[in-house]
Amino acid sequence: MQYRKLVRLATAMMDVKILLVFGLLKLQSASCGDKQPNIVFILADDLGYYDIGYHGSRIQTPVLDNLANRGIKLENYYVQPICTPTRSQLMSGRYQIHTGMQHKVILPPQPLCLPRDEVTIAEKLKEAGYATHIVGKWHLGHYAEFCLPTKRGFDTFFGFYNCAVDYYTYDKYNYYRYPNGTNLQMLGKDLWRNDSEFVAPQYVGEHKTRLFASEAQRVIRNHDAELPLFLYLAFGAVHVPVQAPLKYRKMYRDVENEERRLVLALATMMDEAIGNVTSTLEETGLWDNTILIFSSDNGGATSFGGSNWPLRGGKKSYYEGGIKVAGFVSGPLLPPNLRGSTNRELIHVSDWFPTLVHLARGNLNGTKPLDGYNQWSTIWHQSPSPRKEILINIDPMIECTNCTKNSHWRNDKFDVHLNAGLIVGSWKLLTGRQEHAFWSIPAEIQDVLRVNTNTRGKLVSLYNIKSDPTEQTDLAECMPGIVHRMLEKLAEYNSGAVSPLFPDSQEEADPARHGGAWGPWV
Repeated sequence: MQYRKLVRLATAMMDVKILLVFGLLKLQSASCGDKQPNIVFILADDLGYYDIGYHGSRIQTPVLDNLANRGIKLENYYVQPICTPTRSQLMSGRYQIHTGMQHKVILPPQPLCLPRDEVTIAEKLKEAGYATHIVGKWHLGHYAEFCLPTKRGFDTFFGFYNCAVDYYTYDKYNYYRYPNGTNLQMLGKDLWRNDSEFVAPQYVGEHKTRLFASEAQRVIRNHDAELPLFLYLAFGAVHVPVQAPLKYRKMYRDVENEERRLVLALATMMDEAIGNVTSTLEETGLWDNTILIFSSDNGGATSFGGSNWPLRGGKKSYYEGGIKVAGFVSGPLLPPNLRGSTNRELIHVSDWFPTLVHLARGNLNGTKPLDGYNQWSTIWHQSPSPRKEILINIDPMIECTNCTKNSHWRNDKFDVHLNAGLIVGSWKLLTGRQEHAFWSIPAEIQDVLRVNTNTRGKLVSLYNIKSDPTEQTDLAECMPGIVHRMLEKLAEYNSGAVSPLFPDSQEEADPARHGGAWGPWV
């Protein structure tokens, strides 16, 4: 009898525990709101690690600083060294060695785009019931209609397909080289609405940073609040050609270096534009149920005024200055105890795909094997990151000329002449020819200083980026065991890589044949 009473008591206690567990789960789910949250992803173009106020710069970015200071700063966050690879990994959740996007950016006359069989984050969010919109830069190919944003999961698109588009005229230049060595200068305008309306002529004279903010505000105001919103706002700022109105340039008149002054001005203009967008979210009531994510697509272009100080390198570089960028998560849905916090767990741009699909309460059915990890528990609950390593890249098309130093390095599984980079824990390995091996001190501190690091021609370099985040000490000769283990890891990645997709440009792409517009030609 006593035994039965104990069993009934234990069962009752178990029922209570189950109820508590389900209650906690319900409470945890409700912490993101009873509805699917709105997701606003803002991607800056070429914004350097130092080109934001909260990283110690004198630059005026009060909106971004405030959002970051009320959110979660991601201080161990990585992207790719250049535009297209970062955007391809954001959209697909897959390393560029698995999509063929590992060599350079997509050029305007190339018959190339993110492969048609790659599922995009927009498609998965749309499948989860979201209204999906892109405003700004695409840069994932436009040679055929199936490449375009509205064919890749976005309900609407307003922006440009390429990079380095003029901020006022929307002109984009490209040179086509004939087999006989002569050049054809291709010139066309690039601004579209919904991939079918070429609208560049009617917006000539309007700065694209302000224009994209206005369009984002229009999308927000017209949004059906019964649906969750995914807004991907990809500014062209601060990419060349760096152009900013006099109002913003005057704010940095004491900076003598003109290119640096323009980058500072343009970043401040973008900051103000983001403030207009968030204000509209608040006015419409959407902000209360919104998660906002901010990121740059790569490090700053130091040759054109960007700064990644004190990190080494910049855009195009596998050094930290090329791939470690400002990033944060913000919004009123964040738990109060995490607002104003700093997250130092390892996070990569490819992680946004599974993370946001999880946040949207979607599923990953139908995707190819992802290289990204769901980081929401890392961000939301401060759990350890599931990511332990990042493949920066393996690019067999970059030749390693004059690579003679430390040429004793050999590995039967991986050719150290290949241009590659890998992070495993605190260790970072670089092989082959590496660009931009110097540090650039921002001009407002002093004139740009390029430090000769004597690394040109080295086949293999190894850094401990935890104890040496500015990559000043190459430890390859001291740690041969670590080098060889990481080379074996690179060999594993390389065994699953697809060949780079980088076809020859086509004369048929010339905008002169298409009414002066850069658009599909196949």
